[in-house]
Amino acid sequence: MSNKKGRISLRGVRKVFGSFEALKSIDLEIEPVEFFALLGPSGSGKSTTLRVIAGLETPDDGAIFVDDEDVTFGPPGERDVAMVFQNYALYPHMTLAENIGFPLKMDKVPKADIPGRVREAAAKVKIDHLLHRRPGQLSGGQQQRCALARAIVRQPKLFLLDEPLSNLDAQLRLETRVELKKLQRELDVTAVYVTHDQEEAMTLADRMAVFLDGEIAQIGTPDEVFNKPANMAVAAFIGSPPMNLIAAQLDGSEIRIGDYRLALPGQNTRPPGPVILGIRPSHITLSDSGLKASLYLSENLGEGMLLNCLYGVDMIKVRLPEVRRINDGAALNLKFDPGQIHLFDPESRTRIEIG
Repeated sequence: MSNKKGRISLRGVRKVFGSFEALKSIDLEIEPVEFFALLGPSGSGKSTTLRVIAGLETPDDGAIFVDDEDVTFGPPGERDVAMVFQNYALYPHMTLAENIGFPLKMDKVPKADIPGRVREAAAKVKIDHLLHRRPGQLSGGQQQRCALARAIVRQPKLFLLDEPLSNLDAQLRLETRVELKKLQRELDVTAVYVTHDQEEAMTLADRMAVFLDGEIAQIGTPDEVFNKPANMAVAAFIGSPPMNLIAAQLDGSEIRIGDYRLALPGQNTRPPGPVILGIRPSHITLSDSGLKASLYLSENLGEGMLLNCLYGVDMIKVRLPEVRRINDGAALNLKFDPGQIHLFDPESRTRIEIG
């Protein structure tokens, strides 16, 4: 076990707001100095989980431990956490230096020590030349960096971020994402990052938890969650666009979708019967033979294109690496890469391992 500080344990944590169960008995272990993402759509429970970790919400059931200490009912100030919110929450009447130094002032750090620590934190996020300005004189990106500097100036062991990049434009979001990961490594601090943006979670996180309807649907590395979704809910959520899910029949060493037959990539011990086949849009190609479908609509993505294809009433998405001219309504044959298929049980909706 690591001797580093910043281990977080949530055990059976449940949170209810009125008649709404926001968290349904959450179990979660976050390791010291890990960059851990809480990913999910709006209302899935990810921000509530972060607020419970921070001490801003008290769970109705369960317990929270930080470095093996029970902090379930402890106030936020005793958890050694720093938070960065979506709206930055800067004081408009204060300069950046005063905003960044405010937590040190509250912690009663000697007055003479504050300027040096403020400059050091500001330099880490490249705003040390703006310390005399007020938030209203800054761009959104600069305000966001100020919020980050204010969070790191105390050198906390837990760095909690709630959608911190969502107010930035697309280009600035990409640039700041890289700097944020680099900053977390330099600080050697545990970071818990809430986002609905899959790309952010996949690129930033060492590990991630996928939240759906107040529950954790899967925990794993980005590679594990993307390449081995634990159930259909995760498969239908992860990916842009997400995985195609198609009703099929498993029969021995092959899968049938209508008249289309596909050899299994591994040994099958499951008896014949219905399954749900999952395959990502980039693992389907156009061919002279295959699953017969028709083009409903094509989308030009610049470097490639996305085909929305109809198979009966089902929509199957195909991502091509090049742009072609294909008329809407055209008959197509879709060929699936047998090495890239996923199978799910139609009743339990959980993954079927092929091996």
